[in-house]
Amino acid sequence: MSTDAILVFCTCPDEACAARIARGLVEERLAACVNRIPGMISTYRWNGEIHSDGEVLLQIKSTRGRFEALRARIVALHPYELPEVIAVDIASGHAPYLDWIAAETEPDASPR
Repeated sequence: MSTDAILVFCTCPDEACAARIARGLVEERLAACVNRIPGMISTYRWNGEIHSDGEVLLQIKSTRGRFEALRARIVALHPYELPEVIAVDIASGHAPYLDWIAAETEPDASPR
């Protein structure tokens, strides 16, 4: 089964930011669904120093065709200087669910 579906990962500094980005992406049909996973701790190097910070992970379901618009919108909404926006192809899945992702991310689709 070939699919156009992708899973995009993005970390946010807190729940309020994560909720605002998630809702905006779904409202704008850039994502069919966004899961918010709190309680994550990220350890990373930034400006020569090692940091460990709490974050909320977004798992964003979308399509390859909507990725560039989705990426640009996340960057515009995100408070980080360099937000994480990583897309992974979904190789296969439950066909009706994948069809739903495609339908919900069509720019001109009517609501279901």
